[in-house]
Amino acid sequence: MGPAIDYEALFAATPSPYMVLGPDMVIVAVNEAACRVTGRTREDLLGRYLFDAFPENPADPEAEGVRNLHGSLQWVLRWKQPDTMAPQKYDIPVAGQPGVFEERWWSAINTPVLGPDGQVRWIIHRGEDVTAFILSHRRPTEGRAHGDREAMEVELYARARELQRLNEELRQAHARERQVAVTLQEATLRSPHLARHQDIAVRYLPATGSLNVCGDWYEVVDLPENRFAVAVGDVVGHGLEAAAVMGMLRSALSACTRAVDGPARALDVLCLYARDVEDALATTAVQAVVDPHARHITYSSAGHPPPVLLHPDGTCDVLDQATDPPLGARPEHLPRPQASLSYTPGDTLVLYTDGLIERRDEDIDTGLHHLINALARRPRYSPERLADALLAHLGVSSGARDDIALVVLRL
Repeated sequence: MGPAIDYEALFAATPSPYMVLGPDMVIVAVNEAACRVTGRTREDLLGRYLFDAFPENPADPEAEGVRNLHGSLQWVLRWKQPDTMAPQKYDIPVAGQPGVFEERWWSAINTPVLGPDGQVRWIIHRGEDVTAFILSHRRPTEGRAHGDREAMEVELYARARELQRLNEELRQAHARERQVAVTLQEATLRSPHLARHQDIAVRYLPATGSLNVCGDWYEVVDLPENRFAVAVGDVVGHGLEAAAVMGMLRSALSACTRAVDGPARALDVLCLYARDVEDALATTAVQAVVDPHARHITYSSAGHPPPVLLHPDGTCDVLDQATDPPLGARPEHLPRPQASLSYTPGDTLVLYTDGLIERRDEDIDTGLHHLINALARRPRYSPERLADALLAHLGVSSGARDDIALVVLRL
């Protein structure tokens, strides 16, 4: 038997640039080659959210590097398979020159590392810098044809782009039903007012299954006097039928929110509507109306897991003082309860569906306790980073048995 291999030293000395990411996309390891090619030190990178360390170039309105890399990483988390990206333009900040970016092209591979539970524990990101090649082969030098070597390199680059395109087509062909379902969900979950709120992060993860579509939703609605409402809901069942019911209820609640005053009355009207919609009974939903001027939140819940208000000191308030049965669960109609509480700037409001915290082998209160602990450790994370961190901490970055809707709002 040969001597034991020092894998840490091996990783550090590997000539190709490597970074290791957690499921929350925080950099947990980086080798010397990656430091050299990015012009950063290990201290600059370790413990940082990937897209904070390498943000989009604000001077390039057509930049797609962050979006493409984030999409690849999410695909790896969901499907637990490696993803080879086509060469990508992803400019990086110049060290010591704030606001200055350098044009860079990368050939990247993202590879999952699974833990004993079969979930993605780490992602190995290898990013080879191909900037010199791309910039020198964008077009032949005027008046000169490519030599044999150059022609072969250009052909290989073109083939790499073509292979990436074919790879995307194969993914779509692999799950045509899922494509239809996800397209329906994307259209249904589109929220025009969400783009106006830069401090709101949303996530939707389909359930892991053949169709990967259920009935969870989120919504953001702007209201008069600078107020706005956020809501999440969960239709019982799976498949396209549940998605269709979800679309009807989500649209109905959005309309009710604009027509009546307060979340309790909006849920009252929604409950009456749900009685006439097949398969809508037992739907759960929670809505919160935020008044930035008065700095208070008004909320009401129809049998839904309670939102959580996270304070900058790590303490949390569970919004469970206005909970009533799910839609249509009571034969007689009674007004729903409503509660209010104050907040301070810097607080974070988190709404979610039960897929985030519910596990078959645990009481749901245990799942809520895990969520509160995860929040308490990250009181000052940005909404985007906090959303990814919660999914990772609760072990559902690559999906769960039930679908998940998550809204994280910095107040």
